[in-house]
Amino acid sequence: MSVEPTKRNLARNAAAAIHSAFDDYHNEFKAITRRARERFERREWTQWQDDAVARLGLREEMVQRVVAGLRIMLGEQVHSHYLWAAIKDAYARLINQRKDVELAETFYNSVTRRILATVGVEPALEFVWFGVTTIPTGDTPIVRVYSQVTTLEEMIKAILRDYAFAAPYEDMDGDARRVARVMESHLRCYWDTPDFDVVEMVKSVFYRNKGAYLVGRVRKRNRVIPIILPLLNTDAGVIVDAALFSEEEASVVFSFTRSYFHVEAEIPGDLVGFLKSILPLKPVAELYIAIGYHKHGKTERYRALYRHLNNSNDKFEIARGAKGMVMTVFTLPSYDMVFKIIKDRFAYPKTSTRAQVMDRYKLVFKHDRVGRMVDAQEFEGLTFSRDRFSPELLQELQDVAANTVTVTDDEVIIKHLYTERRLYPLDLYIKEMSFEKAKAAVIDYGHAIIDLAAANIFPGDLFIKNFGVTRHGRVVFYDYDELCLLTDCNFRKMPEATRDEDELSDQPWFSVAENDIFPEEFRKFLWFPAPLRKVMEEHHSQLFTVEFWRSLQERTSAGEILDVFPYDQEKRFRRE
Repeated sequence: MSVEPTKRNLARNAAAAIHSAFDDYHNEFKAITRRARERFERREWTQWQDDAVARLGLREEMVQRVVAGLRIMLGEQVHSHYLWAAIKDAYARLINQRKDVELAETFYNSVTRRILATVGVEPALEFVWFGVTTIPTGDTPIVRVYSQVTTLEEMIKAILRDYAFAAPYEDMDGDARRVARVMESHLRCYWDTPDFDVVEMVKSVFYRNKGAYLVGRVRKRNRVIPIILPLLNTDAGVIVDAALFSEEEASVVFSFTRSYFHVEAEIPGDLVGFLKSILPLKPVAELYIAIGYHKHGKTERYRALYRHLNNSNDKFEIARGAKGMVMTVFTLPSYDMVFKIIKDRFAYPKTSTRAQVMDRYKLVFKHDRVGRMVDAQEFEGLTFSRDRFSPELLQELQDVAANTVTVTDDEVIIKHLYTERRLYPLDLYIKEMSFEKAKAAVIDYGHAIIDLAAANIFPGDLFIKNFGVTRHGRVVFYDYDELCLLTDCNFRKMPEATRDEDELSDQPWFSVAENDIFPEEFRKFLWFPAPLRKVMEEHHSQLFTVEFWRSLQERTSAGEILDVFPYDQEKRFRRE
């Protein structure tokens, strides 16, 4: 038998193994996703969170399994680029007719990069596409179409009837009336008339934590606005908690600061296309991530970045804001992302290790981010042209991250980094914005700390340089090197000083354990101007008390899952 037929057979077998592993992964992904309906109907909130964590780890488990098998199957040829080029061709034929072909390609790339430790891009060995893509607009069987035949209220009732659950609606007539009233008001505001052509609702329900969301769009010729109906399953039955019709409200529901939805999508690209039609400013990467395909979202983010680099000429530069003790952060002025590299050595008094910092990012990835923590994507083996880096940034990278960054005559090679959406650092925001905007940010900063605590997260320190402001004015946390679980903290009152010199001392006159935290001292970390300190005291003085933190600890330890809504409290319907 000649060598070539043997290699072809080996390539086909390897491709089939990868394809089978992808099938196993995606089938299990869908099975976990389908359970979300049952979790909602039975109010199994803890089990939903367990499912969410299991689904997040599923892909990595499958990749590791198939990589181990391929190392045995391919033996000494496991690193042969010639063989891997043949495997890619065989795999491409296997996935050619799949409706989720983009996800299958990304899965394959994960396998090859794990085995070959690819740096940069290898088009012969992996699936690479930096060109234009067509995103379906949702004109597919994924939607149900509704028109107003009699009253708007009756149309809303028809929608709710089509989304029936094992638990009955508590007050369908009242909910339909409330939604219709809000919808008519928004249509008059946006289009100067309550008239519209049709409402198109995604057939699948979007589940996250304790909520279910009906998502659609209202169409009037070539115009669309979102319609999102958040549902809760209460003791009395299912209720419509609010009705959201603005692009901004929809964007917050699908924010990059929130955990991923569980939503059935037979053709993920079609669902992403529909969401893009109501969220035009959302990157496609974030929409894939929002529905649970975080690895493909990462691929889309990578491709979008390199497309942008090919169509721009500005330089990467050090990001605005206070320099971090653990991370060096840079950005491209024309691109809405920041890039974070762990430093070789951490500035005093930081005592964390590189491994501990990476573990905290993994914790955030698996945890409920409640709209207050930025989703970070981890990348390895990236290459950039050296001439796209400012001299100051090149010097910074060589000074503080030489173990991670290699600078050649032509390239900058980065072994490991995190990407995040770029935010307005809170410390700069309150200096550079009007007093009213700064005041709103300070109030929301307090709400952010409370929301994080409700999700069993303590930021570690409350320095405002570790928080940023989104384009919607929401304050979110983005520096995770000191983060820990709230239940791991020991909140204490400051012991009273027995001598005057104790109060004047720079060092505590009492013993302090590593996890001891003194809320009375939080005021020292705020560094707000006097008028804004007053705002903080007026709205969030409870944050400076031990009782507040211990109360949240007790509720969390008792297994209570606290409500954090992705819309303003005033949007919630009032009920009798």
